[in-house]
Amino acid sequence: MTDESSLGANLPGLKEILEALFFASDEPLTLKQVNEILGDLDETDRPRRISEESILKAVEELNKELEETHRAFRIVKVAGGYQFATLPRFAHWLGKMVREKSKRKLTQAALESLAVIAYKQPVTKPEIEAIRGVNADYVLHSLLERNLVTIVGRAATPGRPLLYGTTREFLKHFGLNDLSELPKPREIDELLAEAEFEVEKRMLAEREAKVQGDDDEMEGLVAKPPDQGNIVVAEDGTLREIDDAPNIDELSKDPE
Repeated sequence: MTDESSLGANLPGLKEILEALFFASDEPLTLKQVNEILGDLDETDRPRRISEESILKAVEELNKELEETHRAFRIVKVAGGYQFATLPRFAHWLGKMVREKSKRKLTQAALESLAVIAYKQPVTKPEIEAIRGVNADYVLHSLLERNLVTIVGRAATPGRPLLYGTTREFLKHFGLNDLSELPKPREIDELLAEAEFEVEKRMLAEREAKVQGDDDEMEGLVAKPPDQGNIVVAEDGTLREIDDAPNIDELSKDPE
């Protein structure tokens, strides 16, 4: 059995390795990814066996140490993984430093379409346009380029229109761990009402504003677009990763 507090006589302890990994990673690291990396550190041919409980305990201890030493950041769980993120109370100063990020703020049209996709996914372009009442070609292309939505398949309806769903980058943008954390209306019946869309749009806008702080999107040290699988909702309601989504150019093939 591997000593989970010390990974070897010539190697740092688990907490130190985790701290280095989370600091250096541009993306949230899942427990599986962490274990795979730790396995590569073994000096023998045998992979190391470190339980998820031990990793989580080490993360908890690291956060406790960060709190006790009054550090400005913590290790947080986001988009199914773990990463360093600054505390909300520093948003004012971070916002000044990264003011350029404000240009990346979603437009009203993009936010409206994203709200439709987030709450109705998987959803087709004609369905999005029917709800919003305007053409969605440009805004969909923009959301695809920003990797906030992805193509998850085709609908089993005449013309086989493309289906759209949200991505892992969407979860990161709004500070969500999974889609179950999306704000929900007070009553289920509202989901079927036309007025409910305004509620969804408002809640999504409020969520984005909360995550951004003073023009800061609160993405911590993350600067690169995700290169891991996208997370979408399967037909059975569960989350699954899509690694082979069609190219953006397929938009031109979407039947009207």
